[in-house]
Amino acid sequence: MKIKETHIVPAITEKIRLQEYAVSIFASLPTKSSLKKALKKELILLNGQPANTSDWIKEGQKIELLESEKPNKKVFTLKLEVIFEDEYLALIHKPAGVPTSGNYFKTITNALPFNLKPSNQKDALPAPLPVHRLDNPTSGILLIAKSKATQVALNRLFEEKKIIKSYHALVFGNISDALLLKNPIEEKNAETQIEVIDNFQFKNEKLSLVKAFPKTGRTHQIRIHLAENGNPIVGDKLYCKTSENIKKGGLFLAATGLEFIHPETEQIMNFELELPKKFREIKNSAKDT
Repeated sequence: MKIKETHIVPAITEKIRLQEYAVSIFASLPTKSSLKKALKKELILLNGQPANTSDWIKEGQKIELLESEKPNKKVFTLKLEVIFEDEYLALIHKPAGVPTSGNYFKTITNALPFNLKPSNQKDALPAPLPVHRLDNPTSGILLIAKSKATQVALNRLFEEKKIIKSYHALVFGNISDALLLKNPIEEKNAETQIEVIDNFQFKNEKLSLVKAFPKTGRTHQIRIHLAENGNPIVGDKLYCKTSENIKKGGLFLAATGLEFIHPETEQIMNFELELPKKFREIKNSAKDT
C-alpha cells in the first residue's frame, strides 16, 4: 500500500509507548480513536513493520501511515447546488425528499462525490461527509466536512452550540409574539426559539410564517415543539392534520440560515438562503390578518 505520511521520532526525554506518542503526529489521525482504528487495520508501520500500541518509541525511529484502501462505492449522480466550498468544508442546498444518509443508495451523502472536489489536505476524508442531518422532507443548508480535522472541529462546534442554525416554517394558526419552546423530547432537554415574521390567511386557514432557532438538536425538534404549541407545520403528515386548502408542497420547513467560525481560516461564515418558492407563492396569494 502507498505511504500517506511519514514521521521521524526526534530526541525524546522519557520512555513512551506508541499509543500515547502517536496521537496527532499524523494530520489524518487527530484523535485517539482514529489512531486505534489505524493500528487495528495495520496501517501504521514502525521501522517498516506493523506497529503495536505497546511498542516503545525511541529517537530516530520511522513511523509511517499507509493509505487505506478505498472501497468501490457507487456514487449517486444527483446534481446539488453548492453554496460554498474550499479544501476543508462545503455547504450544499439539500432538496426536500432526499435523505441525508442511511442504508439507501439515493442519499445526499452518496451524491457528494459527484458535486464536490476532492480535498488536497493530507487528512482528506475518503469522501465528503455531512456533519449534521436534515429530515428527509426538509430542504436547506447542509454543512459538509472534507477533511478529518475539520470534521472533528465542526462536531466540537455543534457540541458547544457554536453553530447557529435557523429555519423558516409555515404553521397553522396565528402566532402573535416570539416564543421560547422548552418541552422535553424523549425525556431530554430541548429548546427552540421562535420569531414571528408574518400572519396571514390563505383561503380559510389562518397561517403564520415564523423563523425557528433550535438551541438543541433533538430529532424532529422544531416539528414537535410547534405541534405541541398548537401550531403544527403545514404539510407535516407525522405531527399534523391534513389541510384541504394546501395539498401540495410537502413539508413547509426549510433550513435557511447557518453561521459559524471556519475552523481553519477562523473567518465568520454566515449564509442565508432566500425564502423557498413554495412559501412565497402561498404568502403572495394570501390576505394579511
